[in-house]
Amino acid sequence: MKNNLFVVIALISTTLSFAQISSTQVDELADRTLKTFNVPGIAVAIVKDGKIIHAKGYGVKSILTNEKVDANTLFGIASNSKAFTSAALAMLVDEGKVKWDDKVIKYLPNFKMYNEYVTSEFTIRDLLTHRSGLGLGAGDLMIWPDGSDFTAQDIIQNLQYLKPVSAFRTQYDYDNLLYIVAGEVIRETSGLSWCDFVEERMMKPLEMKHSAASFLRLKDTTNIIAPHVPIDGKLKVIKRYQNQLFDAAAGIYSSVNDLSKWTIMQMNNGKYGADNRQLFSKKEHDEMWQLQTIIPAATRPPYNTHFSGYGLGWFLSDVKGFKQVTHTGGLEGIVTQVTLIPELNLGIIVLTNQQSGAAFRAITNTIKDSYLGIQSEDYVTNYSASLKENEASADKVTDEVWATVAKNKKDKIKIDFKSFTGTYKDNWFGEVVLSEKKGRLFFASKRSPQLTGEVFFYKDTNYVVKWDNAYFHADAHLFFECDATGKAVRLTMKPISELTDFSYDFQDLDFKRIN
Repeated sequence: MKNNLFVVIALISTTLSFAQISSTQVDELADRTLKTFNVPGIAVAIVKDGKIIHAKGYGVKSILTNEKVDANTLFGIASNSKAFTSAALAMLVDEGKVKWDDKVIKYLPNFKMYNEYVTSEFTIRDLLTHRSGLGLGAGDLMIWPDGSDFTAQDIIQNLQYLKPVSAFRTQYDYDNLLYIVAGEVIRETSGLSWCDFVEERMMKPLEMKHSAASFLRLKDTTNIIAPHVPIDGKLKVIKRYQNQLFDAAAGIYSSVNDLSKWTIMQMNNGKYGADNRQLFSKKEHDEMWQLQTIIPAATRPPYNTHFSGYGLGWFLSDVKGFKQVTHTGGLEGIVTQVTLIPELNLGIIVLTNQQSGAAFRAITNTIKDSYLGIQSEDYVTNYSASLKENEASADKVTDEVWATVAKNKKDKIKIDFKSFTGTYKDNWFGEVVLSEKKGRLFFASKRSPQLTGEVFFYKDTNYVVKWDNAYFHADAHLFFECDATGKAVRLTMKPISELTDFSYDFQDLDFKRIN
């Protein structure tokens, strides 16, 4: 009986081992992904049982230089930085300088939400768990796109003007601004800026020698990607996002080699290196990986996920009976993913220099399936088909809008732009100016200068703005409310395309004319 059992176990072990993806197969998968999703460069790492078993770059850092990506090439990891923020707070909890359930106003007395009760009850934990009651990406226009003049204190001050869309702690809606607030808590309680804390207290002991907490803090930028965005079917290099205000939510630049050290430490309960140096305790490590906010889960093949939610800086779910800890990140022209399956001691890192999330998902899921021992679907083909379908649906909407605008111009519909020109103010975003120049109407934000563009008549009091920067993919509707004389007194907005990045939260703006 024992001998038969041993044979069965050996066969199962051999089968799983045989099914695990080889380096050659990863190479083929990455190359196919590059071509299918029009991504210039990708870096992939696999960490297993505390060791890096695959770390490699594919494609090029920039289509302008054609320099090759390697395992040390630096990418903006974007929102994968959030786990570093939660880890920093875990270290401060270990040191007794803060508690997860301390009120934010204890450390930042000027912190204020829309509701007084929420302000008084808001905790450090709440900053990290996307359950504030604010809508998806609420207020992100203070940090997105790059180039605004908002400060961390402006963010803290302006949160009070953002109206909630759900009751406090009842619903998941992803946010960025509260991680910026968390970075300020770290500053107040540690005496170090968020960047200094991350680099000195985490990156240094982890020997993440090439990484930095922000692009502007990199000591060497000779091996770094350029961000790319498809515009009218052609891939273009765009200007890099550099606003340090965003650092505690999305600032870190790193490589798959350096991030592998971070994942090894994470799967070793906060310990790293030959001397098992403890960055944070197992107790607080477990706290970060506990479900805090529920996200509805879809129980379907191949993973049969039964629960899904957010912890402290990590998304949590079950896949085929194993706990999965993961996060994604996105900046203009850059998207990334880090995935951990602790019970398998498996980490997968995929970094890209184009903003197709389908690319990193295809690679991550194919590798993951091989270790889960399940039959993997052709993610590259399937995600490509879904992407084309979604883009076609969105294009149908946007094409109708711009076809109507073109028809209006052809029909020479006369518009009295003077009814709309003037200065409008939103409580948290500040002022925008609508001005007429040579018979054309233009939109310009005072605090976010990249948000400039020409305004066109669509229908009734509904206009649309086409931003000067085409790579935003975020053209928007403008809805004017007029008084009895026909003069516009109020302005609201919303994105035209359903695929517009949620950080262009135009729907949260409510402008009143001030002159």
